[in-house]
Amino acid sequence: MSDAAPPQSAAASSLAAYGNLKLYDLQKPFVEPMLQLCRLTNTALDALFYDVGALATTLLAQGIDINTGASCDDGTSPRPPKTIDLSAATHPSGSIVIVDAKLRGLISDWFLDMEPFINHANNAGRDTLHTLAVTGVGSSAYGAVAFAWDVSKAIGEPVAAVVPGYGLADVVPQALGGWFGFEIYDALQSATQNWLASFAPTLAMMGKELALSTPGRDPAATGAPVYRYGSAASDDVHAILKAVPTITRLVGHSKGALAIENALRSLATSHAEGISVFTLGCVIEEEFPKNRYQQSLGWLDALGTLNSLGKLTSGGRAPERPTLADHSTNSLFPLSMQVGPCVAAR
Repeated sequence: MSDAAPPQSAAASSLAAYGNLKLYDLQKPFVEPMLQLCRLTNTALDALFYDVGALATTLLAQGIDINTGASCDDGTSPRPPKTIDLSAATHPSGSIVIVDAKLRGLISDWFLDMEPFINHANNAGRDTLHTLAVTGVGSSAYGAVAFAWDVSKAIGEPVAAVVPGYGLADVVPQALGGWFGFEIYDALQSATQNWLASFAPTLAMMGKELALSTPGRDPAATGAPVYRYGSAASDDVHAILKAVPTITRLVGHSKGALAIENALRSLATSHAEGISVFTLGCVIEEEFPKNRYQQSLGWLDALGTLNSLGKLTSGGRAPERPTLADHSTNSLFPLSMQVGPCVAAR
């Protein structure tokens, strides 16, 4: 009888481990509604901080609706408008969206996987892609596309918008007020994602499908993604810069500027140098002397100033373009920061 005890004990341990994994699977239906609510909140934040009103008006004039499914057909139009769904609730897992202000519908391509995007960017021919745009705050597809559209209008070229996805690890720093400290936000997000990847891989993978497809990522032993450079957005930008040498312009707003700083810092000098970096609403370290930096910070931007204090008080350079503006880039609001002059400035 004593000889049979160890196998029974091992089997019991395996069963217990399997039971723990099943426990997280059972929790998934309860977590998903919470994440959906948080994603809707992020979409609302993007409506506050990005040019979504002007974007919606422009598309509606072209007979295209955003994320409503409602028809504006008055009986004289040949067909109801096309609908583009940019909701964080229905596109939670991350994507790369190519926005071209010169095109009808504005969106030329949408990639849910990193490898097809990299292949597309490297084989674009005369439509070579030079610019990445990274948002902060809500970072839903709605705000990301609106911001990239503003950048595209200013430079007259297509722009790739990075939508990093939104999972359980993102909820924790937002709930603790990490939104008011970008460095703290990334640290909490990364630590939470690492813990989930080790102990609750099913939950760690929710909303992180794009992260799983990012080249060079070393997942946890469970197969769940972990962050190497502070956040999912930093990892995405890092991988794109390594794989697509034609990307020579980076534009970041708010926390997106910090994602760019982390991505550049972790690159080999040969990949990082010679890139033009434009930041709005957050000042970052200008670490590469061969790079062109153009940093804009509004005098009324309390959030951006708070998150730039370390850079501004440690001997770093002041923003090249201080403006009479707040943190928002929504052109419908008074005293918002206008993206065009900040990006097109020479």
